[in-house]
This record gives sequence, structure tokens and C-alpha cells, in this order.
Amino acid sequence: MTSLQFTDGQLERAAAILRAGPVCDECLGRPFARVGRGFANAERGQALRSATNEPCTEGTCWVCGGAFERAEAWAERAAQLAEGIEYETYLFGVRLSPRLTAVEQVYQERFPTEEGESLKHALNRVIGRAFEARIARDATVAFSGPDLSFLIDVASETIEVHMASLYLYGRYRKLRRGIPQTRWPCRRCRGRGCATCGYTGKQYPESVEEWIAAPLLEVADAAGAHLHGAGREDVDARMLGSGRPFVLELVSPRVRSLDIAQLHERINEHAAGRVEVTPLRRTDRATVALLKESQASKRYRAWVRFDALVLGTQLDEVLSDLLGEIEQRTPRRVAHRRADRIRRRRLLAASSVMNGAESVEAVIDLQGDGGLYIKELISGDDGRTTPSLSERLGVRAVVTSLDVLDVASEGLPDGIRRVDNGESLP
Repeated sequence: MTSLQFTDGQLERAAAILRAGPVCDECLGRPFARVGRGFANAERGQALRSATNEPCTEGTCWVCGGAFERAEAWAERAAQLAEGIEYETYLFGVRLSPRLTAVEQVYQERFPTEEGESLKHALNRVIGRAFEARIARDATVAFSGPDLSFLIDVASETIEVHMASLYLYGRYRKLRRGIPQTRWPCRRCRGRGCATCGYTGKQYPESVEEWIAAPLLEVADAAGAHLHGAGREDVDARMLGSGRPFVLELVSPRVRSLDIAQLHERINEHAAGRVEVTPLRRTDRATVALLKESQASKRYRAWVRFDALVLGTQLDEVLSDLLGEIEQRTPRRVAHRRADRIRRRRLLAASSVMNGAESVEAVIDLQGDGGLYIKELISGDDGRTTPSLSERLGVRAVVTSLDVLDVASEGLPDGIRRVDNGESLP
């Protein structure tokens, strides 16, 4: 390490700072943070104090108010809060008091320099180094997406701890009807618990989210979980084929070293007959955004009942005629939770199977853009979807059962595009 060398101008500025009032070595050294390599600001401050020969004014530093003197204590408290939490990266943040913010501004204006470091940045770093010296593990600073982060409020002398969420990507198959994708609060009590929901606070007793999350919450010692899906199927529809892409977000996990392969098996054992998942992989928050933005096409199988006999040839002709753009106003059944607007989606392919030349029932396979409402495409939803199968046939038609057979995955982490037609029985 080379010795510190200061210019006459820098020494004059340091002398002026010392004459302004009591100042700690950290704050004296901060305006010269880029002078010399491998030195701490406190070392720069000590060297400047010695080189200027200015008399030392006793008392608490007028710039930081003694904040650097409390750095060791804050680091100790943070180390105690981090006990029992797994992490490889960390970051400290400091919220300055209004007084410190104002004084720091005055300090920078009164003693301007292009070589300095802000109070907040320097305090973050000093506390972080003291923290590293106290923890019995290897951990490094990460300025983006740290596993563990601390926010110190100087005014209240409190520390907030945040554990970054853990994200797992996979696909789920929902094998049983009547299960929503995520937990639904009871409509009557809005999740508070009442006689209607058996004081569970839930509209449905189970969900795909809960079946997948339960084993993971236990192992990761997480505070909660959120399932983010690439769209969602109706509660009464199954999700078959290759499954629906999803990201499970584990909130505030205290354990991050998960055996993903073992947990995949545990989830499928736990949810057997209801839900199953493909092997999981770690991912990040960006994949959640990718899922939400995805407009993947989907394949469906619908069991349809007509109010009158329909010829198979007539049905095939109408389905062929439906291919193309479909205009759908928000369906009545979801109007209470979706914006009332017009959506335009495409029907890409359609075919049917019917017992005999004519029937009041048919099985129809459809492929359409993401967001295409299949039930309304069949029924017309009292004219809110045009064109529709009912409108073109001139016969009322309704979906009695629905399966999702495939969700395209171009651009997603697995890149799977398969269709399993062997499990499409109602």
C-alpha cells in the first residue's frame, strides 16, 4: 500500500473543515475518498489531521452526529437479527434523519469536492464491513437482488430486515375439477372467517397454490407463498397435457439451500390425485414478469351440449367459419373482477367429434390465443362474444366440461410445447 499524498489545496480544505467544528476521522476523510487506493476514509482523516496540524476540537462530530461511532453497534444488532437465516449475499441501507440530510447538504456545499463520498454511502459500507467481521460465514455485498438486506433508520435507531423471495419455476397439472389456481377469500367475509366458509376465510377449501406451496413453506421456513401462473384455467376446468407454466414465490425464506429434486417428489406425493408438478428449477423475479406478459396460445377440449339436434357436417362447417378474430366483451361471470372492455383474440384451429351423424352433444378441440374465453366462444354470452358457435349454428350451445390440453411455452424457461390427448376424459 502506498502512502497518502495530498495537494496543498486539499490540505487547505481539510484545515478549513477542522476549523469548522469537531469532526470525526470518517467525515474528515470522506471529501477525499478518491485520494489514494486501498485506504479507508478514517485513515485518510487521520492522515489529514496529522498533516494540517490544526488543533482538534473536542465533541461529537457536527457532520454525522456520531453516526459512525454507532456503526459497530448497528452491525452487532444486524448480525443478531441474521442468526438462523441462510444467505450468501447482503446489503445495508441507511435512512438518514432530516437533520443529518440537511447537515450533509450544507457540508457538501461549504466544502465542495469531486473526490468525495456521501454520508449515506460511506455509512452503508462501514456498517457492512463491521457486519462481515461478526458473522461466522462467507457472505458478500450484492447491490442488486441481495438475499438479505438491512435498512437502518438513524432517527429511530431501528433496523428493518428483508429476506429476498425465492423463486421456483415449473409446470402444474390440475387433475381434478373444482380447484382454483390460487387461494380465494370467502366472498361473504372477504377472508376474515364466517359461518359460510366454516371460519376458514376461503371460498374453496383447497387450491393449486396451497397444494404446491405446503411442503415448500415447511422446508424453506418461509412466511408465505404466491403462485404466479401463465394465465389460469376456470375452477371447474382441468389442466392437463404438459401443464401450465408457473413460478412459485416463497416469501421471506429463512432456508435457501433446498433439495429441489426431493421437493418435487414430495409435492406430487402430497397432492396426489389433485395436482402434480414437473421438476422444479430456480429462477428469478424476471420470469414472473415474463409469465404475465406471455400471450401463449392454448389448446382446449370442450364437451358441448346443444338445445337441439345438430348435424356433424354442419358443426364442422361452422367451426371452420369461426376461425379468425373473435371479439369478446368481458364475460358476465368474471365482470365483478375484470375490467369491462372489448378484447380481440383469434381462434386458430377447431375440430369436433360426434356420436353419429347428428347429436345434441359433441366434443370440440380448439386452439386459440391466450385470453380467449372458450365458454363464451361456444355460448355467445348473450351477444357479448361475436361471432360464437351458438350464433352461427342458430342453436343454443353450452360447455358442460372443459380441459386445457396445452399451454405453449415459446420464450419461457423450459420451452416445452406438447399436447397430451390421452387424458382428456371428463
